[in-house]
Amino acid sequence: MTKTKILVVEDESIVARDIRNMLLGLGYEVVGVVPSGEEAVELARETVPNLVLVDVMLQGDMTGFEAAEQIYSGFNIPVVYLTAYADETTLQRAKKTEPFGYLLKPFEERELQTTVEIALYKFKMEMKLKNRERWLTTILQSVGDGVVATDENGRIQFMNPFAEDLTGWAQGEAMGKALKDVFHILNEKTGRSLTIPSDKILKGERFRIASEVLLRSKTGVRTHVHQNAAPIREESGEISGIVLAFSDITRSKLAEGELKKSWEQQKSAMEGTVQAMAYTIETRDPYTAGHQRRVTKLACAIAEEMKLSENQMEGVRLAGGLHDLGKIYVPAEILAKPGKLSPVEYNIIKTHPQVGYDILKSIEFPWPIADFVLQHHERLDGSGYPNGLKGDKISLEARILAVADVIEAMATHRPYRAALTIETALDEIQSNQGSKYDSQVVDACLKVFKKNKFDFDKF
Repeated sequence: MTKTKILVVEDESIVARDIRNMLLGLGYEVVGVVPSGEEAVELARETVPNLVLVDVMLQGDMTGFEAAEQIYSGFNIPVVYLTAYADETTLQRAKKTEPFGYLLKPFEERELQTTVEIALYKFKMEMKLKNRERWLTTILQSVGDGVVATDENGRIQFMNPFAEDLTGWAQGEAMGKALKDVFHILNEKTGRSLTIPSDKILKGERFRIASEVLLRSKTGVRTHVHQNAAPIREESGEISGIVLAFSDITRSKLAEGELKKSWEQQKSAMEGTVQAMAYTIETRDPYTAGHQRRVTKLACAIAEEMKLSENQMEGVRLAGGLHDLGKIYVPAEILAKPGKLSPVEYNIIKTHPQVGYDILKSIEFPWPIADFVLQHHERLDGSGYPNGLKGDKISLEARILAVADVIEAMATHRPYRAALTIETALDEIQSNQGSKYDSQVVDACLKVFKKNKFDFDKF
């Protein structure tokens, strides 16, 4: 197995030696130890390590921040800062360079290992996301729907080939123009011109004309289309533009039945994908085979008892089948370990909700499935993970999954203990009702078992 290669950039020789010895003791390969930013950049170019540990204060003219920025932007190598400084100015400068970790001196070997492993994981996920962005761009270029995107001023910045065909405008011609100058739509019945309210959308409103409209191209060709316009939001919540999506529905107007059939096929494909993901997880963790299916079954029974809508129940069912997706990145030997987990191993296990969220957040589900998965180990009193959310900050669906997950985990066999009784599991949630677990969810769960005679084995 190839060792992880790490470059250490530290100007204090004694500290540098200690860090090197820690890393070697943890099984990493140290490709070099240098005291200056200039040497760090050169050695990173030559050795291409998997990770660079950089002190913010270095010898020479280049600061640790400058070295980190050059290494990450120039060679795509993740960086973790090692520093004794935790003041606001230092933290703000560090944030600007997008580090993958920030470790305050002095630190213990366990803290170093956890920081390194999390940084490597975050970098791996970022690469996946970047690859996905390239993949999505390719898809947008090839999909059979028109897609137009603008900047924060409502000026066109992107058109896919289908949008060019329907509007009669080439992307080069349309660049910088307002939507209304390129996208001309008419009321299907009256023939009157309609306007997309770009100003309102840029303030956060979505826009959709319920009935079909006619798109008039640059050459005068009219096409029946469905169209939606929505603001493009950054992670910060700021709106950076508008995305307009529209499709030619000329044929579909005569084939509503086919549209419905297509939706059912897509739904079936989505469910099949979910089942495939769940099966993949279970094959890596044979001791908990069927866990996600059993949790899903109980969660749906609780949701039904609570009289949730069919739409909410469908979201619970789908999230239940994916709630442990993040365990795909947890080493199998940790999942199947018969003894007590070490703190490092437990910390790795605790990353699985975040990993699951990172995998799912870019997928367009009809429900916020990624959020449900992220929150299923949160607790009402803030004692859960990964974000220590409290009360109604945790979605109802995640609160349902949390109770179902605890009951199933306690009532089934694990490599480190035998299965406990259902009564013991129910006592656990009842004794923590209102503190860790949602009271309504607990009441519904108790009814499901005591009144409805719920049985995990009856699928």
